[in-house]
Amino acid sequence: MTVPGEKIALFIDGANLYATAKSLGFDIDYKRLLREFQSRGYLLRAFYYTAVIEDQEYSSIRPLIDWLDYNGYTVVTKATKEFVDQTGRRKVKGNMDIELAVHAMELASNIDHMVLFSGDGDFRSLVEAVQKKGVRVTVVSTISSQPPMIADELRRQCDVFIDIVELQSKIGRDMNERGPPREPRNDTREPRGEPRQSMPQFVQRGPSTSPSRTPAGADDGFDEE
Repeated sequence: MTVPGEKIALFIDGANLYATAKSLGFDIDYKRLLREFQSRGYLLRAFYYTAVIEDQEYSSIRPLIDWLDYNGYTVVTKATKEFVDQTGRRKVKGNMDIELAVHAMELASNIDHMVLFSGDGDFRSLVEAVQKKGVRVTVVSTISSQPPMIADELRRQCDVFIDIVELQSKIGRDMNERGPPREPRNDTREPRGEPRQSMPQFVQRGPSTSPSRTPAGADDGFDEE
């Protein structure tokens, strides 16, 4: 998958990666993930993208964001927007696709290999554009879940597709080892372009009673539109 000495950049769609791992029943250990790709070449950047609700007393994603920020990741966040849908249900809108695409295009001339952790079909055009600049693109998602978490058009466009199941032993959380904070447990975001399904919610609204551990979330919706 990688060539010794090549310059690599990781682009992680945070909520999408969480939902993918969750669908397979394991947690991502971001320390191990970073170490794994540092061993595969020269890791120039590791971007992590997520939307956050900033006007709340405590955000369930904040411990993970803070840990990533201090441990080798470039964290990119954006405040979410709330709205009420036609049924009167409060939802949260947060889309990081543009930020990820802009950074990928800016960095393309300085890397040999882009690794995209997302199954979002909207990234197909980005992958094609980066490939035209001479960059190889690997997409990490899964076809092992039902339904698959990766859009077919994205899988066809990339140079290499890795089912995250193949990486589980290398980047999954070791339950016997203390590691970085886990992703929040309640994320209702779905990968764009995929069939709708129930997922834990990534962005939580409301205070947590125990900031020292990963809190359980509320049942609010999260839309990317």
